[in-house]
Amino acid sequence: MIIRLENVELAYGRGWTLSGIDFSVPEGDFLAIVGPNGSGKSTLLKAILGIIKPRHGEIKRTPGIRFGYVPQSQHIDEIYPLTALDITLMGRYSLLGPLSRPSRKDRKMALECLSDVGMGHLADRPYRNLSGGQKQRTLIARALACEPRVMILDEPTNDMDIAGEAAIMDLLHHLHKEHGITVIMVSHLLNVVSGYAKNIALIIDGKITVGAVDDILSPANLTTAYGTEVRVADMEGHRIVIAGGKRC
Repeated sequence: MIIRLENVELAYGRGWTLSGIDFSVPEGDFLAIVGPNGSGKSTLLKAILGIIKPRHGEIKRTPGIRFGYVPQSQHIDEIYPLTALDITLMGRYSLLGPLSRPSRKDRKMALECLSDVGMGHLADRPYRNLSGGQKQRTLIARALACEPRVMILDEPTNDMDIAGEAAIMDLLHHLHKEHGITVIMVSHLLNVVSGYAKNIALIIDGKITVGAVDDILSPANLTTAYGTEVRVADMEGHRIVIAGGKRC
């Protein structure tokens, strides 16, 4: 197991907690963390990364493991004329020694990462002039530049249209399959992640249930988690989650 959470309790917000968290992430997994807004999904990611410490329990990580992290909110000062390549090179900084500058090898790696996400032809384009989807691809390239074994992403398709969502998810699927990268991502888009994830971690009232997609995304589980009637249907091999509404 690449990551193991043992009886972990996390505090977030005003006194709210996630408790009794006990699950493992095997190498090569594609895990989607889902749940209602404000349920603690981002808090769980930050705990896995080591950004916040558990109130109780232990989070074990394979020694020397490197994470590539794409946060939900990314504030880059666009006053400076940084290019897509400049942004991607930032991912190499954790591998450099004190006061070291990026080498030709680092630039080559950054360019390869941009190419991997379909942005090689825009390496010299100012970041501020990129579209929303292109900026997200650049941030994923930056996360790749540290040569991670695990990619952790917080709402990577947030505010994107249907085409943008599909493009980013297809990219993550490619990195997972072709590069062997373990993917852990938070999303509120159940219909999107159900077609890509191997396993789902569903947060229900401060508890986390983890398992295969078919087992977790059941009408009973989702109705309990979201507090409204949820139906799950199969349409040409694709799982469709339908919340509320009346049957015709």
